[in-house]
Amino acid sequence: MSTTPQEDENDNNAEVDWEDQQRINMFSKLNTRFRSIEERIQSLKQEKEALDDLNTELELADEDTPVLYRVGEAYVHLPHPRALKRLEKDQSVLEKELSKLKDQAEECEKEMKGLKVVLYAKFGKAINLDE
Repeated sequence: MSTTPQEDENDNNAEVDWEDQQRINMFSKLNTRFRSIEERIQSLKQEKEALDDLNTELELADEDTPVLYRVGEAYVHLPHPRALKRLEKDQSVLEKELSKLKDQAEECEKEMKGLKVVLYAKFGKAINLDE
């Protein structure tokens, strides 16, 4: 005699066929990709904050004094107007990349939600797709 409800028993007995396994694999790949994109977005947000702080500093700086500006792994002395132009360009590139990554994250979430609906409909409580 079993004390578990009949529907829970059915959930545990659902058989995983090839298509279900492919959906589970796809969900896992999308979830990993989503987490990676989220980490990159956080990193770019920190970089954006640093560029915003630099913008504030450059607004307050003397225009005759050369500015130490990071280019890749090195720092170079740039005239104040060139540093401002470079900063605007860097901020623009960063904004575009952030926007692109946010779009990719939304697309991953959308696909994952669709897969969740299908998988939870078949497996119910027997599968856990949440963190």
